[in-house]
Amino acid sequence: LADMARGLRELAALPDPVGETVRGWRLPNGVRVEQVRVPFGVIGMIYEARPNVTADAAGICLKSGNASLLRGSAGCLRTNRVVVAALRAGLEAAGLPADCVNLVEGGHEVTGELMRARGLVDLLVPRGGAGLIRAVVEGATVPVIETGTGNCHLFVDASADQDMALAIILNAKTQRPSVCNALETLLVHRAIADDFLPKALDALTGAGVTVHGDGPSRAADARIVPAGEHEYEAEYLGLDLACAVVDDLDAAVAHIRRYSTGHSETIVTADAAAQRRFTDEVDAAVVLVNASSRFTDGGQFGFGAEIGISTQKLHARGPMGLTEMTTTKYLLLGEGQTRA
Repeated sequence: LADMARGLRELAALPDPVGETVRGWRLPNGVRVEQVRVPFGVIGMIYEARPNVTADAAGICLKSGNASLLRGSAGCLRTNRVVVAALRAGLEAAGLPADCVNLVEGGHEVTGELMRARGLVDLLVPRGGAGLIRAVVEGATVPVIETGTGNCHLFVDASADQDMALAIILNAKTQRPSVCNALETLLVHRAIADDFLPKALDALTGAGVTVHGDGPSRAADARIVPAGEHEYEAEYLGLDLACAVVDDLDAAVAHIRRYSTGHSETIVTADAAAQRRFTDEVDAAVVLVNASSRFTDGGQFGFGAEIGISTQKLHARGPMGLTEMTTTKYLLLGEGQTRA
């Protein structure tokens, strides 16, 4: 509860994005053109996440000038009721309409109504497992920003500082394994696999992680259990990790292209050319160099909080904070000009 309140205070202290001029210029005829940020209007959110998301989402929507319709999971219903009641009481005490924040209750038919409320709801954000996100993306008529699952990879290049790589791997996998920015697949350059993988297994098994690997990785360390093909495709969301040995940077990028969900992809390297190629060629919302994927987070980015991490490419991509919950409109400021 203290963290939820602190997050709202941090949001309140951030600059207000509404009314910000994105860009502006003057036409030859003297008309001034300005692109400014404005709220979407009403934002619906369907989520399976922890109840702190209720406070974060309500706060981000409010600070960016939007009303929110919050459809949380049944397992958090009682907590969400109390959180939303507290937020609504706070709004009224501040002289604002309580209906800026609303909890949506009911069965699947109510969720369906929210997804189809085009013209009443301006934007829908799903946040949760792959099944929930797919159902919303495929079933909604309201515009959707898709938050995606995190099949996050880390590639240890031949030039990598191995101690650095071990520290990053342990943090990315074990600090909070149930979240979307946790590491799910480790890729190791063939040139260092025999030396590096036993060190990695010492650290990972000591932290309770089971590593599932291909033939070359199991040849480097017998503690690695066989991985089925499906294990490179999805999130474990627990203390399991997929592993593969790759011939070079090209093979690592190809593996990521095949299996990535477009969330967060990492390279550990001391080679500037490899770093540049990886960041140029890997297509993901966040690409990291020599840093843990656990940094893919709105709070870590300085956004105060996030409403989700977008893995699509329209309007918003990556952690979504206040700015991403606005759209823009153009203002044309003239002095009587008419078009010839």
